[in-house]
Amino acid sequence: MTGTSTGTSSVTGTVTGVFGRHTGHEHVVFCQDEPSGLRAIIAIYSTALGPALGGTRFFPYATEDDAVADVLDLSRSMAYKNALAGLDHGGGKAVIIGDPAHDKSEALLRAYGRFVASLGGRYITACDVGTYVEDMDVVSRECRWVTGRSAAAGGAGDSSILTSFGVFHGMRACAERLWGEPTLRGRRVGIAGVGKVGGKLAGLLLDDGAEVVVTDISGHAIDRLRAARPQVDVVDDATALAYDGIDVYAPCALGGALDDEMVDALAAGATCRAVCGGANNQLAHTGVEKLIEDRGILYAPDYVVNCGGVIQVADELHGFSFERAKAKVEQVFETTRRIFALAADEGVPPAAAADRLAERRMAEVSRLRGILLPS
Repeated sequence: MTGTSTGTSSVTGTVTGVFGRHTGHEHVVFCQDEPSGLRAIIAIYSTALGPALGGTRFFPYATEDDAVADVLDLSRSMAYKNALAGLDHGGGKAVIIGDPAHDKSEALLRAYGRFVASLGGRYITACDVGTYVEDMDVVSRECRWVTGRSAAAGGAGDSSILTSFGVFHGMRACAERLWGEPTLRGRRVGIAGVGKVGGKLAGLLLDDGAEVVVTDISGHAIDRLRAARPQVDVVDDATALAYDGIDVYAPCALGGALDDEMVDALAAGATCRAVCGGANNQLAHTGVEKLIEDRGILYAPDYVVNCGGVIQVADELHGFSFERAKAKVEQVFETTRRIFALAADEGVPPAAAADRLAERRMAEVSRLRGILLPS
């Protein structure tokens, strides 16, 4: 990467860092503002359906390469997520390298906002891990292509409410497929990560009559959940969840939760029949989806069931209506059912069926834009 030694710069990535990965991205921008400490990467995977929409992740990546890999994976997932959510938006994502607890500042967020603005609407940002509605309020002071703002700033507020709601409806579709009824009543669900999404998901499941067992690296997150929902059980880690008699495993923390070892643990635990969670990019590598299927576990593709947040922030762009957005998120149930049916008909894992549906919509809508309209 190149750039000036002081001030603000925006440069494209290196050949080995981006081009050599052959990911098919349209646009990747490295953004640096040394005085504020900003180091960010914005990745636009596709604008076939419209302006790219996706959140901003603020995370202390160990290396720049780790940040590049994450933003490329996340932006691609957003393209597929937005396609299956029925949105007229392509997929994009941004990452800010740093510890949000120590590095986040008004100057940094405003500098980031100016970089987003420089893309002229090709990318619309929102909240993600490490960023919150108050951060989007600051970013929006420099940029109008921002969603996920507070209600006081004209936004929709916390998008984790509808994200958890969508995951819950995806889980209902799993239950119907496995046990004949779209309810988790009497089932034991293990949630790994009880932050913004996982904590709300626990409440929805308990209200539906499920038993809930959780784990989180943050003791504060556990304490907050148990203060509100004292009936939840707690175990040390995700592997312990696998052996805790769970019927459904819900990864709701960072990506890569489903690797070979975790799938083997779920299979060895002998009771888990489904995986359905709110985390992005849950599959640690290509082929894990087949391994899950071979172990007799039903996998609800993450980008299908966790689309509630992006539906909410997309609705914000048109004058937010919670009821309208909630009604659209409820459609996650039917979309997940459709994917399970297609997977069975075509003899492929649900993840492959979901990809096919998303790619079909992107291709069809993109083709229609070749029809010239009068100016």
